[in-house]
Amino acid sequence: MTKTATPASKVLDRVLVLEMVRVTEAAAIAASTLIGRGDEKAADAAAVEAMREALNKLPMDGTVVIGEGERDEAPMLYIGEKVGSAQGQGPRIDIALDPLEGTTITAKAGPNALAVLAVAEEGNLLNAPDVYMDKLAVGPGYPEGIIDLAKSPTENVKAVAAAKGVQPNEIIVCVLDRPRHADLIAELRGLGCGIALIPDGDVAGVIAVTNEETNIDLYMGQGGAPEGVLAAAALRCVGGQFNGRLVFRNEDERARARKWGIEDLNRIYTRDELAKGDCIFAATGVTDGSMLKGVKRHKTGVMTTDSVVMRASSGTVRWVRGEHRNKR
Repeated sequence: MTKTATPASKVLDRVLVLEMVRVTEAAAIAASTLIGRGDEKAADAAAVEAMREALNKLPMDGTVVIGEGERDEAPMLYIGEKVGSAQGQGPRIDIALDPLEGTTITAKAGPNALAVLAVAEEGNLLNAPDVYMDKLAVGPGYPEGIIDLAKSPTENVKAVAAAKGVQPNEIIVCVLDRPRHADLIAELRGLGCGIALIPDGDVAGVIAVTNEETNIDLYMGQGGAPEGVLAAAALRCVGGQFNGRLVFRNEDERARARKWGIEDLNRIYTRDELAKGDCIFAATGVTDGSMLKGVKRHKTGVMTTDSVVMRASSGTVRWVRGEHRNKR
């Protein structure tokens, strides 16, 4: 896929790229104190509080469009919450966030837990309800439209295999390890595909398709819709294609979608419909993973963090290693 140029946003120029890393670093450090402690809620709460505090220090008029849930369900960083120190005066920014992507992973000290954040100009990130989403992703370098969520997993695997010049049984697909994916896994096994099952953390799973070192060709399966928007923002920065379709289990979830302005409940969204225009994506590792190392505490008292920050307009990917010392 040829990545077309994305115009730079003067609004985002005022929200420095590295400031976004400071926000994800704060959340990751807070969550890291609870790695392996078996308490998912405490780990998530620590990350949320730290991320909120960091966001409120930034000179912007920010609105959370993807957050921890709706206002009556989440005490902070809920959908619609205003953050930033320049309300009504600073640049108007939409924010998608997951302070701890992989709460179960963190509680069990597993791999690939992240603190994740994406920002864009107002109106450029889909205001997705907290429901499930069918997801399909492939990395850069393929013809536009090579994947299509309206087609079967078999058809998508065969299309990517043909474009790559290999047999379907040479394709590796990343899938979230959940009972709901039993039929999908069986279909992929029938093709002879390799399957990389992940316990949690599907933002990292989607981003893995952009990294040749992971050997993952496709991401397939159902996960959270908020994480789908975050993943789409990352792919907008580095290339790759993404399809997403909201999944509703009951009428209450359909009503919530309509509340946020979504009328076509069966629509298949492309990457650029989920995340438009210029955007910035940042992530910091909480636990070690395929993309980032986790937070480390050294005997000298120094903490180290491993982060990545990307911007769509420049196509720049920065890898940031932070050293954090106690204030003297």
